Amino acid sequence: MAAVEKRRPAVVPAANFADSGRPSVSRAAAAAAESEEDFLRQVGVTEMLRAALLKVLEARPEEPIAFLAHYFENMGLRSPANGGAGEPPGQLLLQQQRLGRALWHLRLAHHSQRTAFNNNVGVAYECLSASGRKKKPGLDGRTYSELLKRICRDGEAPEEVVAPLLRKIQCRDHEAVPLDVFRAGMLTCFVLLEFVARASALFQLLEGPAVAVADRRVGQAVLDTLEGALQASDNSAGPACYLEAGSRLGPDSLALAMDRAMSGRRPSSPMTREEFLEKAAALFIAKVKPVG
Repeated sequence: MAAVEKRRPAVVPAANFADSGRPSVSRAAAAAAESEEDFLRQVGVTEMLRAALLKVLEARPEEPIAFLAHYFENMGLRSPANGGAGEPPGQLLLQQQRLGRALWHLRLAHHSQRTAFNNNVGVAYECLSASGRKKKPGLDGRTYSELLKRICRDGEAPEEVVAPLLRKIQCRDHEAVPLDVFRAGMLTCFVLLEFVARASALFQLLEGPAVAVADRRVGQAVLDTLEGALQASDNSAGPACYLEAGSRLGPDSLALAMDRAMSGRRPSSPMTREEFLEKAAALFIAKVKPVG
C-alpha cells in the first residue's frame, strides 16, 4: 500500500493553472470581478448605491422598492453639468424640475430628525444651485422664495395664514441666498405648517357640533394660553422650540382657561376656524426673525 502511495503522481489543483500555464478560470473570474468593482467605484455607482440605502434607512418607507425608484428618478439634475441643456426655452422647465427634486429631498425626513433633515436640505440646495455653462452656480432669491411658496401651498395652509411669514423670510429676486439662510427658511416653513395643523386640531375641540365656529371667549382664552406658552420659550433658539412650547399645553391649563372664559355672563360672538388659525399663526410668526 505504501508503494502504491509513492507511485501516485502529484496533481496540480485545477483552480491554480490551466494546461497552457495561464491562470485558471477561477482566478480570471476573480480578476474580472475585481475589475468590475473598480469600475463601479470609479464611476461613482458604489457611492450612489450607498447613499440610496442610507436614505432608505432614514426615511424607512412602507414600499422601499418604489422609494428607491423615485429616488434614482430624482437624482438626474443634481450636478451643475446637467444645467444649460434646455436654454433658453427649456430653462423654465429645467427650473421646475429642480424645484420638484428639491421638494422631494426636503420631504424625505421630518424636521425633528435633525441630522437627516439637514443633510436633505444640503442636497436640495445643491439641486437648486445647479446652473448652466454661462452662469455661476448659486441660489438666487427668486428660486428660494418660489420654493417657500410651494412648500406652504402643498402644505394646504391658508394663504392669509402663511403670507406674513413669507414676507418675513423671503429674499430679493437677485439676492444670493447662502446655505444657512436657506436651511432656516425651510425649517421655519415646515414648522409653521405643523403648528397650523395642530392649531386646526385644537379648534376642532372648540367648535360647536352643528356649526364650524367656536365661542369667541373660549377661542381667545385658548389663544392667550398658547401665547403664554410661547412667551415662556423666548430664550429658546429656533422655530422648533416654539412648536414644542405649544405642544406642552396640558389639558388642565386649557380646561381652566376655557372654564374661566365660560364663567362670564356676557354674550359672545362666534370665532371662525380661519380667524383662529390666523391668530394662532401670528403668535408663531411674531417669534420668527426676519431675513437680513
